[in-house]
Amino acid sequence: MSATPAHTPTDTRAAAPSGAPRSAERPAGPRHSRTASAAQDRPGRALPGLAGRRGVLLPMGVAVALLVPLAVAFPGAGSWPAALAVDLSGPLGRAGDWIIDHRDSHPLFLYFFGHISNAVVVCVRAVYVLLLAAGWTGVTALAALVAWRLAGIRLALTCAAAFAACGLLGMWVPTMQTLALMAVAVAASVVLGSLLGLAAGLSRRADRALRPVLDTMQILPAFAYLLPMVLVFGIGVPAAVLATVVYAAPPMARLTALGLREADAGVMEAAASLGATGRQRLLTARLPLARRQLLLGVNQAIMTGLSMAVIASVIGAGGLGDRVYQALASVDVGAALAAGIPIVLLAVVLDRTADAAGRRIGATVPVGEQHLLRRVFSGWYGRLLTLLAAVAAAVVGRMAGSSLWPESWTVSLAAPVNSAVAWMTDHLYSGVPLVGGTADWAARFTGWILDPLRSGLQAAPWWLLLLLACALALLAGTWRTALTAVLALGAVGVLGVWEASLDTLSQVLAAVAVTLVLGFAIAVGAARSARAERLLRPVLDVCQTLPQFVYLIPVVALFGVGRAPAAAAAVVYALPAVVRITVQGLREVDPTVVESARSLGATRAQLLRQVQLPLARPALLLAVNQAVVLVLAVVIIGGLVGGGALGYDVVLGLAQGDLATGLVAGAAIVCLGLFLDRVTQPVKEA
Repeated sequence: MSATPAHTPTDTRAAAPSGAPRSAERPAGPRHSRTASAAQDRPGRALPGLAGRRGVLLPMGVAVALLVPLAVAFPGAGSWPAALAVDLSGPLGRAGDWIIDHRDSHPLFLYFFGHISNAVVVCVRAVYVLLLAAGWTGVTALAALVAWRLAGIRLALTCAAAFAACGLLGMWVPTMQTLALMAVAVAASVVLGSLLGLAAGLSRRADRALRPVLDTMQILPAFAYLLPMVLVFGIGVPAAVLATVVYAAPPMARLTALGLREADAGVMEAAASLGATGRQRLLTARLPLARRQLLLGVNQAIMTGLSMAVIASVIGAGGLGDRVYQALASVDVGAALAAGIPIVLLAVVLDRTADAAGRRIGATVPVGEQHLLRRVFSGWYGRLLTLLAAVAAAVVGRMAGSSLWPESWTVSLAAPVNSAVAWMTDHLYSGVPLVGGTADWAARFTGWILDPLRSGLQAAPWWLLLLLACALALLAGTWRTALTAVLALGAVGVLGVWEASLDTLSQVLAAVAVTLVLGFAIAVGAARSARAERLLRPVLDVCQTLPQFVYLIPVVALFGVGRAPAAAAAVVYALPAVVRITVQGLREVDPTVVESARSLGATRAQLLRQVQLPLARPALLLAVNQAVVLVLAVVIIGGLVGGGALGYDVVLGLAQGDLATGLVAGAAIVCLGLFLDRVTQPVKEA
């Protein structure tokens, strides 16, 4: 899988994840070693990844030779032939029943999974009790002091205001529950990801073995992680924490491996020439050189962990996510927003703090330019003073008798928000002159785009879709890429969920098309105007910080339930990544080429169409790839708001504990994600 904005440089990959914000400003940029005119000087050069026409025609001929006999042997309309499908419901159902029957008696569960579950419960409860004991004064003071030490007074005030807002909204206790779960899950995911990244960074064999595993873990949408955890650990905190650990560990592993592999070769050679052992080189040279990547990995583990912790409320994680889920279930937009705002604030605080810690690594400030208090609070004694100051604030709060946020200091958003939603439903939902209402837009998008696209895909012969997948993958890469794409799409049919998968694919394609049109238009404007980019940056920061779950709140309020709201949430979720990557690619175009085109009299439109867009092609392809991956993740979660298809199967399997339905749908999602990734991943130029 290709690099994502969530985890930046070359070899890192993600789905996104959700909340993968700050590092999105640093995507792998396009290479500018050749200009458009230089490319025209070599007309005989094949497209990247293809060995001329033979690179396309030969694999396509092989694909036709294999698929046409199968099409003749198993005729049919658009549906996948039943003879080529494998029914896994029986074996998976028996496996699920065995797990449920032996969960309380088998030694594997009693002496292994049981101990893991108990350890998780103890750790989460310990952190939660500690947070409650510190009280709102201690927690707020500690967050503000840490932020002040890392980035100054502005971030400190932001952290204090964010925690105060959580209390004002009456969400202090749920916020502490989410923080406790996050602390344990992120710590475990950082440890696990660091160990995996250490193995991949030091051993090419381990890297090759781990890469497909990490690819699968990051393509699989967050919702699909929940069912296996529920079967093994039951509904509750242990399943939620471990699902979060598994989901958040891959970014940490990839960035750790990347940092270790990119360590300065000269420094490593110098350390070896001084007689340092392998362990000494690792501890004194390689790891210190990879500190920035490690901090970036921690940042991504925090953000993806928060996203998963919110989604895990479906299986009893509690906290803020549980409030959002309950409110969505009852379509109480006011209550959902009251719980959603603290999630956003918590994500912003954690993201800014982790990002400040990453920027501080290696940065030195002259002593004369440091403030007196910053000098006092620097070093190890500064950390001790910070802790003592937070303890003092907690003690003062306890003595004042207000360990929890005072009830009299809370405000209710539910009533005014629900009144506003009712007004919007009455005045904007339908019947708006000329433009129609949001319900009309949703109905038209469903009737004019989603339904025809789904019908066309489901009516097309299965073998024709496989050939089309092969052709698209060949245009994007090599014959290995094409083989992977065809096998992944074919596996969807073998699993017996061909129709549902094409339904999901139609939603993804429609949402991606809207995302790319909006994203490219916004990015072109932002790339041309520094002021527009500055105004757009905080909006993109907030949008990329939001967990996936939160996007469902406004679309349900505006569009109701159905496939169109799920697609709308996917568009909003994927749009910031597309804009950032495209702006970055356009801004990195060689200025000398741009100036040459201007000197030749090129207009702004000609400059964009004939110079900037061709030279920014790698970034544009990366934007398309990320749009596809991120849209797929939210379309699956859209099963909660009537999206149907594979998302509905995952939700149904989770609600009923049906391993066959949920696991087959999850496997189909992985295959569909792998197929979409392979046909859209950027070409790697030689």
